[in-house]
Amino acid sequence: MRQLEPHPLANIFPLLDGDAYAEFLADVRENGIREPAVLYQEKILDGRNRYRAAQEAEVVCPTRDYVGSDPLGYVISLNLHRRHLDESQRAMVAARLANMPVGNFSKSANLPDSGVSQPRAASLLNVAERSLRSAKAVLDEGAPELVAAVDQGHLAVSVAARATKLAGDDQREIAGRAQAGENNVARKVVKQKARAKREADLATKQRALPQRKFGVIYADPEWEFETWSPEGMDRAAGNHYPTSPLDEIKARDVPSISADDSILFLCATPPMLPPALEVMGAWGFDYVSNAVWIKDRTGTGYWFRFRHEHLLVGVRGNVPCPAPGEQWDSVIEQPRGEHSEKPEAVCELIEAYFPNLPKIELNRRGHARAGWSAWGNEAEALA
Repeated sequence: MRQLEPHPLANIFPLLDGDAYAEFLADVRENGIREPAVLYQEKILDGRNRYRAAQEAEVVCPTRDYVGSDPLGYVISLNLHRRHLDESQRAMVAARLANMPVGNFSKSANLPDSGVSQPRAASLLNVAERSLRSAKAVLDEGAPELVAAVDQGHLAVSVAARATKLAGDDQREIAGRAQAGENNVARKVVKQKARAKREADLATKQRALPQRKFGVIYADPEWEFETWSPEGMDRAAGNHYPTSPLDEIKARDVPSISADDSILFLCATPPMLPPALEVMGAWGFDYVSNAVWIKDRTGTGYWFRFRHEHLLVGVRGNVPCPAPGEQWDSVIEQPRGEHSEKPEAVCELIEAYFPNLPKIELNRRGHARAGWSAWGNEAEALA
């Protein structure tokens, strides 16, 4: 007996799969096929699931010819009424339908030679054009597993569209999570991997710049702090290393080494918060957040004996913030080192957030950290 093929119009809808198909197959084995498959142009217009189930169950699938002048409307009407498809699934149908080549269909198909436009396809399936465009991206760029996850109603088409920008293995991981019912995890993985790709792409762009530019600037300026009495001079910063007036620090040409899309991590003690924000602005960065370093020993202070310092965060241009679930705690608990020496945990935080961006530490004490450049009175010169 001749094998029948599905008609292209029928293929705009996904086949049954998983438990739904298993239940249908079991019914066919027990009761046979109740409704004939409908043929159009000698292909299956309606009844693909019946036909394949009949073959597996080794029972006869009766057929009849389509009678009418609108096979597309017939297919859409039957499937939308027969199956409960969510908006993402309908968007995938609309994307398959949009601009489908129909030159080999007869004029009785009631279709324009150029095919169905995207607006018309979206209207027929009752979805937004934006959803249709997302579905088209999934069909054009998605791994088969990702396409199937949306077709089967396991993954939203908007999430899948973002996943198409990722590598094939990442797409398959996301599809697997969705298929396993871990939809929230799948969404989170998309955000995390998309953010990692943005950071890596930005790093590639910055490393290719003709002049030395950095995507991460980590600075601990030599703040000049005025004491209220001579008794405080023995604990002042200027007694331990050379300090600079605020205007000199603000005038430092940090913008010339900062990439268009870059981030500044700026250290400041509580009394120096206002000057630190001035410096951030003068260097071309906008304040966005901060963390605190909690020390194991108490220091000095007028209003309080300080046991913490601030790590201010400023951005310039478009820099990706950490993906959900990858943010560090805003409190960094590390012991104090030498005067003004900052804990390496801050560098570890920065490396976790931006593993690929070129990094420089200003006012570094000692040798530059592996993978970083360093500048300052007590650091190796900038290479």
